[in-house]
Amino acid sequence: LDEKGRLSVEERKKFTPTDKKLYKKHHKVKDLLIGCITHDEYLKITDKSTAKSIYDSLCSTYEGNKQVQEAKATLLIQQYELFRMKDDENIESMYSRFKILVAGLQVLKRSYTTSDHVRKILRSLPSRWRPKVTAIQEAKDLDTLGLEELISSLMSHEIELSSDEPQKKLKYVALPSI
Repeated sequence: LDEKGRLSVEERKKFTPTDKKLYKKHHKVKDLLIGCITHDEYLKITDKSTAKSIYDSLCSTYEGNKQVQEAKATLLIQQYELFRMKDDENIESMYSRFKILVAGLQVLKRSYTTSDHVRKILRSLPSRWRPKVTAIQEAKDLDTLGLEELISSLMSHEIELSSDEPQKKLKYVALPSI
């Protein structure tokens, strides 16, 4: 192998047609990987001889080793368990935050069932939502209720809640001038 990890011309002349095909495929993948990363990232890679070693280095850099993945998973699980809808938040933004959290768990192969998600969302709602939560729990089978159906129901209820709330009147305060 030369300094770029390539075989000499004499060695390549000894290749069978299958070997030539594999050699070309390997270098195509290697060139593709190198082309997709910045020069600084390339310099961080210690073993640049094979596409596999480059790929493994990138994986360990961006995904982390098993210990890092476990730490990320633990953090996301904790965030999932503590997830709550904020008082000034609407259903749509709460659901967006929830989906991002669930997607992170799925990437780390730590996912929950749809019924777990439905129950979690119902538990995360503020106390002013308790009557709606109770109505959903009594009227629907939470094991078969889909997330989209739940969110649609909550969004329509949110519209009703906002129309029932009296409009906040602005109070003007006059301050004496000095």
